[in-house]
Amino acid sequence: MTQKVLFDTDPGCDDAVALALALASDEIEVVGVSTVAGNTTVANTTHNALAILELLDRTDVPVARGCAGPLCRDLETAEEIHGPEGITGNPPEPTSEPVSQHGVEFIRDRVREYGDDLTIVAIGPQTNLATAIAIDEDLPATVDDIYLMGGAALCPGNVTPAAEFNFYVDPEAVSRVFRGATPKVVGLDVTEAATIPVATIEELVAEDEPQRTLGAWLGYSEIDAIRDGALAGDQAIHDATVIVDILDDVLDYREVPVAVGTGDGPFRGAIAPDIDGATDDLPNTQVALDVDEATHRDRIVDGIRGL
Repeated sequence: MTQKVLFDTDPGCDDAVALALALASDEIEVVGVSTVAGNTTVANTTHNALAILELLDRTDVPVARGCAGPLCRDLETAEEIHGPEGITGNPPEPTSEPVSQHGVEFIRDRVREYGDDLTIVAIGPQTNLATAIAIDEDLPATVDDIYLMGGAALCPGNVTPAAEFNFYVDPEAVSRVFRGATPKVVGLDVTEAATIPVATIEELVAEDEPQRTLGAWLGYSEIDAIRDGALAGDQAIHDATVIVDILDDVLDYREVPVAVGTGDGPFRGAIAPDIDGATDDLPNTQVALDVDEATHRDRIVDGIRGL
């Protein structure tokens, strides 16, 4: 039986790889995509989601436009990393349109339809998901699993010394999800170690579509170096690690209490897992702390080559 997956996402190149990997697998049925502002504006992330599906000939997958900014902050984006309008590789112009339903209601509707057959994969800022849980507190207990890509538990951040981008953009949303669910948190502790070799990326960008564009997405943080044949260093594809774990159980988790910094300053979006039981707080997350790097790499490369 296939695993039904709902993506909540802000494409973004690594988001695009994650979606492509899921669509390439016979073990996953993607039942929809809700978009959120993060790597770029929600107008762009929605356009990008439709363009990804166009490239992969999967315009049958519905896309719903979600929240345009964090719960109580101004939006900060990452086009300088992912490229103008949030994505590299020049995917085709979409021929389909998003559904009329708002992304938050789309999430709730998919949950009502699929119940505990559904896994939610939230790989952007958590704004849509937090809002859905605030409206329907029973939502987390209704679904099979909720994955969050974000956070830096025991390692440095990538936006500040302590915080990862998705959690930094809307930490209040992360806090709301932690209060209402016990998600699987897949952060930089594992995604920075789960890389794709430079040689593989360079091979893919020299091939025909869709592998050429997928190769550009794999090397998104160094796209100019790829074009110049000077890419140095294997590339982390953060969001795709969630999909590989759904397929192959490549992550090891600890169920622990975790707090998130919701103030301003250096600890905005930082997470503090109580690994050693310093408090009496009950666990509210499962935090990924180790990854099977070889299986992760093989699954991504094989999935992309199979498209």
